[in-house]
Amino acid sequence: MRVFITGGAGFIGCNVARHHLERGDEVIVFDNLSRRGAPVNLEWLREISGGRLQFVQGDIRSAEALAEALPANAERVYHLAGQVAVTTSVEDPRDDFECNALGTFNLLEAVRARAPEAIVFFSSTNKVYGEMTDAQVVEGETRYAYRSLPQGISEEQPLDFHSPYGCSKGCGDQYVRDYARIYGLRTVVLRQSCIYGIRQFGVEDQGWVAHFCIAARFGRPINIYGDGKQVRDVLWIDDLVNAYECAAQNIDRAAGEVFNVGGGSLNTISVWREFGPMLEKLAGKPLEVRRGPWRPGDQRIYCSDIRKAETVLGWKPRTNFEEGLERLWSWISENSRFFTQP
Repeated sequence: MRVFITGGAGFIGCNVARHHLERGDEVIVFDNLSRRGAPVNLEWLREISGGRLQFVQGDIRSAEALAEALPANAERVYHLAGQVAVTTSVEDPRDDFECNALGTFNLLEAVRARAPEAIVFFSSTNKVYGEMTDAQVVEGETRYAYRSLPQGISEEQPLDFHSPYGCSKGCGDQYVRDYARIYGLRTVVLRQSCIYGIRQFGVEDQGWVAHFCIAARFGRPINIYGDGKQVRDVLWIDDLVNAYECAAQNIDRAAGEVFNVGGGSLNTISVWREFGPMLEKLAGKPLEVRRGPWRPGDQRIYCSDIRKAETVLGWKPRTNFEEGLERLWSWISENSRFFTQP
């Protein structure tokens, strides 16, 4: 099988690439290497590839570059490249639009022209649902909770793009879905929640689980915005890769569909009031925390209702948060050179 991955040197992308390389597939990674950690991840992929990895340095904002790089015999296309942070989108909405909306359009057009039989996966986001003001939230001692949605937010939740990032990813999300309806492409949209795992070089604006772990491991201060009771459902990276695989194996049912993919109601954590004590236990000491005001568009709680993915794809998470956190902590500790160099 030949696989094409935009953003293939990023956190999710390199783990998807590893999955296919270990199966013996040919993998083409298309990446501009702008993300922190991308060159390190690319070198790792080269080491494990057995010569089956091809790297193309390019930018998804260039339609020509994508069209030239995408092979006509690609069987799977993973579109994982893009601008990833709400805060960055607010600072530079044009770049955010060009990366996420235009970049996704460019990718779809390349597939339509070059490899129309390929399965196309789009890494979308729960941010397409916006603030979800209709979902009533109650405040507890350590976390927020939905008043009447015990399973979380389903795909039936109305779209309500909030922030330039929400708009640009939502635009791509809907284009990917519509190219299945209008042009018959075999596209699948995965609206992902908080993904965490090895080879994640998290920063404050994106990849918060890894960012907090890195800061705690190396004695750096942690900034908490809001009251720290915000709740997210978290999903271990291998479980996400498995979700993609399950969608491919059930493509006749999955094509043209959208799926909420996250840890679900059994894998939720409040970002500091509950996560903080876990980190301090791993670090073996109290952690320095700085407080800041709520950030625009920050959801009090987001939890994915993953029952559609369970029903249609036969998928559900396998890794609980405690197990995943220990694995991430161990990986960070064993690879300190990546995090201590200037």
